[in-house]
Amino acid sequence: MTPLRLGYLYGLGAYLLWGFFPLYLKLLRPAGPLEILAHRIVWSVLFVALLLAALRNVGFLRALLRRPWAVAGIVAAAALIAVNWGTYIYGVNSDRVVETALGYFINPLVVVLLGVTVLRERLRPAQWVALGIGASAVAVLTVDYGRLPWLALTLAFSFAGYGLVKKRLGLPAAEGLFVESAVLALPALGYLGWLMAKADLTFGHVSAGHTALLVLAGAATAIPLLLFAGAANRLPLSSLGMVQYLAPILQLGCGVLIFHEPMPPARLAGFALVWLALIVFTADAVRTSRRT
Repeated sequence: MTPLRLGYLYGLGAYLLWGFFPLYLKLLRPAGPLEILAHRIVWSVLFVALLLAALRNVGFLRALLRRPWAVAGIVAAAALIAVNWGTYIYGVNSDRVVETALGYFINPLVVVLLGVTVLRERLRPAQWVALGIGASAVAVLTVDYGRLPWLALTLAFSFAGYGLVKKRLGLPAAEGLFVESAVLALPALGYLGWLMAKADLTFGHVSAGHTALLVLAGAATAIPLLLFAGAANRLPLSSLGMVQYLAPILQLGCGVLIFHEPMPPARLAGFALVWLALIVFTADAVRTSRRT
């Protein structure tokens, strides 16, 4: 199998898993969002630690600790991904899957915006048009919701910021996920201990199946990230950018078709503007990639 075809398989695997992740999270009820987040962190550490031990790749920690700025970057990345995961879990379990899908639809536009504001990049005219259409979409959705779609914006900005920090750090997927989860593990364990002291912990008190699903949250977190890393190493950026829309499309389908969340005409119009912005953005990216 060619590296390109393998890259597409890895990418499809990652985005299919992320696309159907709301179905998994719904099964974790009655655990609350913060308890689910804490389990996701703790079991991710254990899962990736076992993986790294199997690969005999633990020496990277010593080299990493000699780079204080890298450690600071990892702490920032850990905080951003914790906000992203926690917001996503809250959105799914409060029956707002459609709004979480919106967050990942607008994420590429937010990445471009961060490129301008943080990295001082110069945008091409088509990218400015895409940003303008995206801003119009947020305005339409604000009118529809009667408020800013803060959940979608939080997801988009936290994940875009996480990607920016990760790009600067340049850590491999497994090693990066292990260190980020390890940074968050102590607060996560503390929160689970607090829930246990209050007798509010659902882990081990609902059913054997529920307990197993909470434990598997670590693997469910790590496997798509590892698949994504495999795809990113083999696919051109333009191809990877187009595959990434699979996840929010599937999430939107879960929200509307499976969970029967409302999609009034004004909200659909806002989504249509987002899709138009993404078409402009993607077409420009493909055209630029072909030129170079």
